Amino acid sequence: MSEWIENRKNLMFFAGRAHPELADQVAAELGVEVTPQTARDFANGEIFVRFEESVRGCDAFVLQACPAPLNKWIMEQLLMIDALKRGSAKRITAVLPMYPYARQDKKHRGREPISARLIADMFKSAGADRIITVDLHTDQIQGFFDGPVDHMHAQGQLSDYVREHYGTDNICVVSPDAGRVKVGEKWADALDGAPLAFVHKTRDPNVPNQVKSNRVVGDVEGRTCVLMDDMIDTGGTIAGAVRVLKDAGAGDVIIATTHGVFSDPAAERLASCGAKEVITTNTLPIPPEKHFENLTVLSIAPLLARTIHEVFENGSVTSLFNGVA
Repeated sequence: MSEWIENRKNLMFFAGRAHPELADQVAAELGVEVTPQTARDFANGEIFVRFEESVRGCDAFVLQACPAPLNKWIMEQLLMIDALKRGSAKRITAVLPMYPYARQDKKHRGREPISARLIADMFKSAGADRIITVDLHTDQIQGFFDGPVDHMHAQGQLSDYVREHYGTDNICVVSPDAGRVKVGEKWADALDGAPLAFVHKTRDPNVPNQVKSNRVVGDVEGRTCVLMDDMIDTGGTIAGAVRVLKDAGAGDVIIATTHGVFSDPAAERLASCGAKEVITTNTLPIPPEKHFENLTVLSIAPLLARTIHEVFENGSVTSLFNGVA
């Protein structure tokens, strides 16, 4: 009888089709296999998923990146979560390396949705008990989900790379706009109290992905500038900021970002903007045609795997923040 009622914790790792390379890396770090599943598209665009093993009573972690077409991959992850819930999984954690629709976190004008909140509601309705994500566009998104949200940070990994390859003696941290100065301050602290500057810019709310960089606020002359941001989409903002920094007398400019969205023509802009190196993580897959000579991609898999392990073992996720919180 005791064998029948044994309550043994069972971690199972699942992954959608959007980023198999990252899924394999996380599974290897965890020392588990990606649970086999069948997933296919019907002719009309509908998605079918089915797991090939029993999931009853498991602690399920469902990884899905959201590159283009992101709506397809969101839907696939929701269906996977629903299948786990109906298969009697004990706890379901949605692992979102980059939270979709994160830039639509508030209403700028009337009659607009708060899309980031809707995404959270959809995951909750599908059956997710918890969300793990990396470098949200704004911290307030954590409050959109009715359950625990483990908001992890890639800054420690990125700043360690900068420290190792460029030192800290002549570094200046640069925020691409005034709104990210708070994040810039954490970067400056991580790089031994480096000075901080920011680029003043203007944006037309009626025109997406178009920003004008105007001038630098702060002393960057002769310094190696680390231009940091949470994501790069089309690359217009960051490429413009590099030019402004160069005009202000900056030395080398290093771009560091967590999420390399790299929508066209980002690769061309970043390759030709004058930056010495562009450092990003693989929260999103970057296809070969979007790689360029001065691009460095760091794996986010160790951070995701450590977070999954701590959640599974009911440990402290805060211990992984590496001074960033």
